[in-house]
Amino acid sequence: MTNMIESAKMQLKEMLLQAMGQLVAEEKIASEPIPAFTIEIPADKSHGDFATNIAMVSARTLRMPPRKIAELLTENLQLTGSYFEKFEIAGAGFINFFLQKSWFSDTVQAILTEKNNYGKSNIGAGKSALVEFVSANPTGPMHVGNARGAALGDGIASLLEWTGWHTEREFYVNDAGNQIEKFATSLEVRYLQKCGQEIEMPEDAYHGADIIEHAENFYKENADNYANTESKIRRDALVNFALPKNIAGLERDLKSYRVVYDNWFRESKLHADGSAMRVVKQLTEKGYTYEQEGAIWFKATEFGADKDFVLVRENGIPTYIVPDIAYHCDKLVTRKFDKAINVLGADHHGYVPRLKSALKALDVNTDKLDVVLMQMVILLRDGEPIKVSKRSGKAIGLVSLLEEIPLDAARFFFNMREANSHFEFDLDLAVKESSQNPVYYVQYAHARICSILRTLQEENLYLEGTPVSKLPAPETSQEIELIRHLAIFPSEIISAAKVYDASRITKYAIELATLFHRFYDNCSVKNAETSELREMRTDICKAVRQTLQNTMMILKIDCPERMEKKEIA
Repeated sequence: MTNMIESAKMQLKEMLLQAMGQLVAEEKIASEPIPAFTIEIPADKSHGDFATNIAMVSARTLRMPPRKIAELLTENLQLTGSYFEKFEIAGAGFINFFLQKSWFSDTVQAILTEKNNYGKSNIGAGKSALVEFVSANPTGPMHVGNARGAALGDGIASLLEWTGWHTEREFYVNDAGNQIEKFATSLEVRYLQKCGQEIEMPEDAYHGADIIEHAENFYKENADNYANTESKIRRDALVNFALPKNIAGLERDLKSYRVVYDNWFRESKLHADGSAMRVVKQLTEKGYTYEQEGAIWFKATEFGADKDFVLVRENGIPTYIVPDIAYHCDKLVTRKFDKAINVLGADHHGYVPRLKSALKALDVNTDKLDVVLMQMVILLRDGEPIKVSKRSGKAIGLVSLLEEIPLDAARFFFNMREANSHFEFDLDLAVKESSQNPVYYVQYAHARICSILRTLQEENLYLEGTPVSKLPAPETSQEIELIRHLAIFPSEIISAAKVYDASRITKYAIELATLFHRFYDNCSVKNAETSELREMRTDICKAVRQTLQNTMMILKIDCPERMEKKEIA
C-alpha cells in the first residue's frame, strides 16, 4: 500500500545517513552515533517540500557548527535516481529539499492503481481493538448527544480498520441497576394511571411520551390484570415487555444511521454469571477493600485515584462501577483485546481514573484502555440554541434529528470537531445547498468531477477504465498543491487513527474539495493545450474523485455522482 510521503521521507533518510557515513569514512567528522533527527514538511513551501534538522541536532555530538555540518553533508548527497531534484541550506543549518515533478505524477498513478485501497496501511496488523460507543440507557430513545457519540465512535472504528487493526464495535446495554429501577417505576405509574388509579409520577422519573406509549400497549395486551398484583411482579412484567422493544429500537435507529455493531453486550450477564461480585471478592482477597458503615469500599487512592469509593452498599447491592470493572476485565483479560476504546460523555471525567485504579489493582494493563471524552452538543436554529429536556420528553432524539436534516450532514457535522470540544450544530446550515455547508461542498466536488468525466466521455476524449499510463508531470501551482494534498491522505489517516480523531478526515476532505475547485477554475481539462496535458489533468480529476470516495467511505457518507449546480466558492 503506497504512501508517497513516507516513501520520500525514507529515501531522504537513507540518503542522509549514507552521506554521514561517507563523511565518517573520509574522517571529516567524528565516528559518533547520529542523534535522532526529523524530516518534516515545511509549512511554507518556498522552504522546500521536506526539511531536516540533522545538522542542528548533530552539532553537540560532532563538536562542529550546524551550518558547517550541513555544508559537508550536502557535498556528499547523491540525488541521482531519487525523488529529489535539489536542496539548499537555510538559516543556521536546516537543509531543505525539493521534489522532482515526476514524484507528483507517480502519486497520481499510485492512487489510480490502488483505487479503494488508497490510504490504507498495515500499522495495526495483528492487533485487535474493541470500540465501545453510544451505550445509551435502553430506557428511552437516543438523544442528540448519542447521535454525536455514534458518529465519533463509528469514525474511530473505521480509522482503525483502515490502518490494519482487527476492529469490533460494541454496545454495552445497561439493562440492570438504578436506571432500570427508574424505568420500572415510570412504566408502573403510567400503567396504573391507565388502569384508573390516581397516582402521581415522581419528579425524577422518565416523563417521555415513549413511557406512555409502552404503558398503553401493555394495557392493550393485559388490560388491568396487573393492577392489583404485587408491585415486583407488575414491574418485572412491564420491564420485560418494554425493554426488548427499546433495545430493538436502538439497534434499528442506529442501523438507519449506518452504525452496525458486532456485539451487544448486556450488563445483566455480568450479574447473572457472578462476574460483578467476583471483582469485589478478588479485590478483597488482595487486601484492597475495607468496610465502613456497612459498605465495602475500594482503596482507590493507593492506585492513583483522588478518593476511595464504594463497591457494595450497606444493603448488599453493588454500585454501578462494579459491573463496569468486570466488563473491562472481560474486554482486556477474557477476550484479550489489545486496545479497548470507550467513547464517553465529558461527565465521565472523574469516573475514568476510578475505573482504571480498580483495573490496576486487578493487574489489568490500563495502557490498553483509552477513553475519548465527548463534550456536549448545542443545537442551533435561527442562530439560537434549542432548549431541550430529556426528563420532560422534549429532547431532540436521533430519529427526529434525521427527519429534519440529511443523514450525510449529521454524520459529517458530528465529525467536524474533536470529541473534547463543544459543538454547536447549526440545523439551518445542515440543510443548505451551498458552499457554506461543508458536506454539500465536499459532495459537490465529487459530483463536479463526475460531470467533467461524463462530458469528456461523451466527446470521446476519455474512456472509463483505461489503464494508467505514464503522463507528463504537472507544472502549475494548482496542480502541484492539489497532488501534494492527495499524497498526504495515507499519513493523515494514520495520524487520525493514533489520536482517535475523525475530524482530521473531515478537515482533509474540505481542504481537498477547496484545492480541487481552485484547480478546476485555473486549469482547463477539456480544453487543455495538448492531448497529453488533457490526459494528465483527467487523471488528476480521477485521483481526486477516488480519494474523496475513500475519505467519505471512512465517514460512511455518500458520494453522489450528480447534484444540482449551486454557487460554489
